[in-house]
Amino acid sequence: MNPTVSIIIPVYNAEKYLRRCIESILNQEYADFELILSDDGSTDGSGSICDEYAARDERIRVIHKENSGVSDTRNRAMRLARGTYLQFVDSDDWLTPDATRLLVRTAQEQDCDMVISDFYRVVGERVSHKGDIEEDRVMSREEFASCMMENPADFYYGVLWNKLYRRDLVEEHHLRMDVDISWCEDFMFNLEYIRYAERFYALRTPIYYYVKRKGSLAAQGMNISKTIKMKLMVFEYYNNFYKHVLDEEDYEKNRLQVYRFLIDAASDGFLGPSILTGAKKLGDERSRVSQEAVREDGIIMQAYRDRKLFEHYLEPAALKHNLTFNELRLFSYLAEGPRQTTRRQLADLYNITRAGLSVVLQRLASRGFIKVEEVRGAREKEKEKQKEKQKERKIRISLLPAAETVLADLEMADVDYRRARFQGFKEEELQLYLELEERIQDNTRKILQNGSLQRNSL
Repeated sequence: MNPTVSIIIPVYNAEKYLRRCIESILNQEYADFELILSDDGSTDGSGSICDEYAARDERIRVIHKENSGVSDTRNRAMRLARGTYLQFVDSDDWLTPDATRLLVRTAQEQDCDMVISDFYRVVGERVSHKGDIEEDRVMSREEFASCMMENPADFYYGVLWNKLYRRDLVEEHHLRMDVDISWCEDFMFNLEYIRYAERFYALRTPIYYYVKRKGSLAAQGMNISKTIKMKLMVFEYYNNFYKHVLDEEDYEKNRLQVYRFLIDAASDGFLGPSILTGAKKLGDERSRVSQEAVREDGIIMQAYRDRKLFEHYLEPAALKHNLTFNELRLFSYLAEGPRQTTRRQLADLYNITRAGLSVVLQRLASRGFIKVEEVRGAREKEKEKQKEKQKERKIRISLLPAAETVLADLEMADVDYRRARFQGFKEEELQLYLELEERIQDNTRKILQNGSLQRNSL
């Protein structure tokens, strides 16, 4: 049976970084893939590393060839690919563990021809989140092209490695990398693919680590006249793309915007932002996990592991919507409908301070996700021993329509979390577990309720 995804890595003298790249693919949560390592005549140990991994994992296929450039190297791998989708990775970069899972699920659920994702840009020990499209829906070719027009020379649109492609479209229209150019060949392939694709979706979770090491055209030894000629050729192709995608009237309206490409392509920094904005220390871009706690036993460690596992599957939603885990937990609490409670009880539920809870409520309310109202007439008198002291006033919290997309992503996170926990369970084992879990929860409720009644009776 053919794999769902063919992951292609062109390899040339990459022994310093290649193992990290391959390991990030073999450690993917999504396992239905083939990995094609296409060795472009490496003169270091890269070829041996490829063979070593292929001997260990039957999903890996290796191509050894004479040096002919990255375009021909990718083309040969594409001819061998058997997957429904194509995914590209550069040998000195690496993937997040959920990368392929998120790309494939988005493509299948949204019935898309291309999924384009955010990514991390790495410079030394610093990393920043990079993206461009904020749409949370399927886009048509014209809509996607309009987004691209705003930042025509952006890595986000130009490269292969933050996208998922349908292989049948590639084969039907005989799409390949142009071996006659050595600049912007990724972008040229993308423009050609977009001409035939119809449905696009932007995944706003960064799933790829791009390491800034690639050199400019000048560093590649190209002379000025050849550089200018190549850039003009790429622009002409870009210009013709918009003539094909837009009707004549729309093209004329946007012609100056299309011509911005010439300005952006004038420097050797094409497709590469020079400033690392919003940078974090590498390793702090996603939630950390204590490996000691992962290995050790005990009730505290188990509670920690359960929380971290759920946060792992919550993280794409947190990154996509720019929300904290506490904010997402509040969404889960409200998913069944409006809630009446006190700030003290809610803070206790989430194990945060009342000041921290106020920040969460204010931030979600300011973004139009929730509505917080004081419940009038809710004051009651305490027991005589509390000398008529009034209870804290209750509040009612309701979700607003803007929260619907967040709830959908939370529901998917919950599905992923449960699937991960029960992976490998047989049906009868799962049923038995659920029955025992229900009994455990009943025992827990009884103990906590009895303790609460005893305290209230004092």
